[in-house]
Amino acid sequence: MATCRVVVSSCIFGGSDYLRRPTKSRIGSYSKKNVCFIMFLDELTLTTLSSEGHIPDENGSIGLWRIVVVKNLPYKDMRRAGKVPKLLAHRLFPSALYSIWLDSKLRLHADPMLIIEYFLWRKKAEYAISVHYDRTCVWEEVLQNKRLNKYNHTAIDEQFYFYQSDGLVKFNASGHDPVLPSYVPEGSFIVRAHTPMSNLFSCLWFNEVNRFTSRDQLSFAYTYLKLRRMNAGRNFQLNMFKDCERRAVAKLFHHRANGTTDPPPKNLRTDKNHSSMPS
Repeated sequence: MATCRVVVSSCIFGGSDYLRRPTKSRIGSYSKKNVCFIMFLDELTLTTLSSEGHIPDENGSIGLWRIVVVKNLPYKDMRRAGKVPKLLAHRLFPSALYSIWLDSKLRLHADPMLIIEYFLWRKKAEYAISVHYDRTCVWEEVLQNKRLNKYNHTAIDEQFYFYQSDGLVKFNASGHDPVLPSYVPEGSFIVRAHTPMSNLFSCLWFNEVNRFTSRDQLSFAYTYLKLRRMNAGRNFQLNMFKDCERRAVAKLFHHRANGTTDPPPKNLRTDKNHSSMPS
């Protein structure tokens, strides 16, 4: 991990998903030799996968995935623990120039170097993530998360109230020269160059899922807009691309059966005045 220059990474914690191997026939010989394919697992997941026939070979690999077993996870919430490798790749791979993140529900279906060339180099971007296929506004994302019980409702409200108080407004696609094509990313597929601004954005985004809910789509736009506001003289080249482009390079599957909703953070205010849907 200390010497990887280009990384494809994913994780499965808490036995929450199946192992999905990259499509080998789509990965070129250069990438097979030079790109690090890292899959982070906890011990429970390794045991579960081994019982299903996915056993690491003598090199610690399952197919192209090099298995890294993680102990002493920093959070009991497995979704929040998964944000560490998702958002802090530049900390885990200090020598890497580029990284690609795949949620465990995705199977890589294209060569990593071609992905970097298409999403970063062609666009002169340092960070690439797809827009959500259905929603563009954080207000819509909040409602959907509560409708599907994705997280404790009071925790969502607490986070959303804070963002509104710090200047977050509704997305307006018809506005003059909108800052972003959408305020809601799909979020399962991220391509990044490990530049100072890209790394700063990743750290700031992680800070939000650390102090509020682990639903990173809720905090993406707030983090990006605040980064721009606080660093007016420094450009951050973000490429938000169409979701159909993501589907062309990563095949989507369903997770294993979902568990219960996440508990609220311990420091959360739970008085009734903060439990309703913000306007």
